Amino acid sequence: KVGLISGICMIVGTIIGSGIFVSPKSVLANVEAVGPCLTIWAACGILATLGALCFAELGTMITKSGGEYPYLMEAFGPIPAFLFSWTSLLVTKPSSFAIICLSFAEYASAPFYPGCDPPQAVIKCLAAAAIVVITIVNSLSVKLGSYLQNFLTAAKMIIVTIIIVSGIVLLAKGKTENFKDSFKDSKISVSSISLAFYNGLWAYDGWNQLNYITEELKNPYRNLPLSIIIGIPLVTVCYVLINISYFTVMTSTELLQSQAVAVTFGDRVLYPASWIVPLFVVFSTLGSANGTCFTAGRLVYVAGREGHMLKVLSYISVKHLTPAPAIIFYGAIAIIYIIPGDIDTLINYFSFAVWIFYGLTVLALIVMRFTRKELRRPIRIPIIIPVIVTLVSILLVLAPIISAPELAYLYCILFILSGLIVYVLFVHLKFNWPQKISKPITMHLQMLLEVVPEEEVTQ
Repeated sequence: KVGLISGICMIVGTIIGSGIFVSPKSVLANVEAVGPCLTIWAACGILATLGALCFAELGTMITKSGGEYPYLMEAFGPIPAFLFSWTSLLVTKPSSFAIICLSFAEYASAPFYPGCDPPQAVIKCLAAAAIVVITIVNSLSVKLGSYLQNFLTAAKMIIVTIIIVSGIVLLAKGKTENFKDSFKDSKISVSSISLAFYNGLWAYDGWNQLNYITEELKNPYRNLPLSIIIGIPLVTVCYVLINISYFTVMTSTELLQSQAVAVTFGDRVLYPASWIVPLFVVFSTLGSANGTCFTAGRLVYVAGREGHMLKVLSYISVKHLTPAPAIIFYGAIAIIYIIPGDIDTLINYFSFAVWIFYGLTVLALIVMRFTRKELRRPIRIPIIIPVIVTLVSILLVLAPIISAPELAYLYCILFILSGLIVYVLFVHLKFNWPQKISKPITMHLQMLLEVVPEEEVTQ
C-alpha cells in the first residue's frame, strides 16, 4: 500500500528528524572550522546516497522486508543474519528510537522551562509517552502510519524551508563575513574526521529504511530506487543549506556555545515568531520516530518468521493487517533505553554498531555478484560503488578504536558476539523451552490483539 510519494516521504521523513538540530554543533566541534564542517555534511550525503544505491540493488534483487537481514541470509547464511537481527532488535533500532524521542521531549518541554533545563523526569516521561502513541498508531493501521508520516514530513519541510530561505535572504544582503578564511584554524586528523562523520551520519541515518518494507511497496522495482534517488540527494542539499544558514547568523564560537542551534537561529532571525522553530522541530522528531517505528517493526516480524525470535513476534493482526506484536515489542525495548539513556553516548555506540553491519551488507552485494549470478537484478550499479562504501565502513569502524580506544567499543563487540551463544542454543540446537514458556502469553496475545500467523491471514 506504500506508493512512490509515500516512499519518498518515508526516506525524507525518517532521515530529517532530530539529527540536523543536534549534530551541527558536534560536527563543528570535531573539525573546528566552517569549511571542513560543510565539506563533512556534503560527504556524509554522498556516502549515504552511495550506500542507498547499493541497498537499491539488494532490495530489487531480494524483495523481502527486513532490510539487511534477508541480504545477509542470502549471502553469508543464517549466523551473520542472526547477529544482525540480535544487535538491531536489542541495540541499534530501539536506541535510535529512544534517541529521537528524547530529542523530541527536550524540544517539547523547553518552552515550559524558560531560562533553565527541563527536569530529566519530565523529558523521559514525555519521550515514553511519544513511544507509546507512535507504537499504537503503527499497530492499528499501515495506512494511518503512512498518512501520519506524510503529514509530519510536510510539516518538517516547512521549518527546513523557513531556515533555508532565511539564510539565502541574509546571504543576498551580504552577510558573508563568517565564511571568510573558512578553512583557517581547522583541526584535521583521521580521528577528528571519523568522529565528525559519526555525528554527521547520525543525521543521515534512515537512508536504508525503505528496504525494511519492500514487501509493502507498490511496484518495488520502480519505486524503491526512485524514492532513494529523489529522497537522499534532496536531504543532502537541505542539510548543507541549513548549515550555511546557521553560519550566516552565528560564528563558529557562537554555534558551539548555543544550547540549541535551531532555537538560537530562530531567536535571532524570526523574533517575535521564534516559537515556530521548537514547534516544528517537535513535528520533525515525531516524524522521524514514526518512520523508524514503521520500518523497524518489520525487522522484528521477519526475524520471528525465520524462527530467530519468539514465534508470536511474526503474528499479524487479522483486523489491521499489521505486525502488531513486533511493533509493541520494539516500543517496549525503546522505553527501557530511555530510563538510563544519555543522547550523546547512545549516538556514539549506535553509530559504531550500525556501521559494522552496513559494511557487511554492502560486502554481501559484492559477494553475491560472484556467488549468486542467477538472481535477477533490475538495478545493477557499478561494482566500484559497493567497494568504496565497504572501505569507508571499515575505516569508520576502526578509526575510533585506533585513535580514541574506549572499553565501551569492546563491550559493544562482545555483546554482538554474545549472539553466537544464543544462536547455538536456541536456533541451531533448537532448545524450544522459551517457545513453551511463552505459549500462554502467545494465546493471550492472540485473543487480546486478534493476531494470527501470516499463513492464516492468507487463508
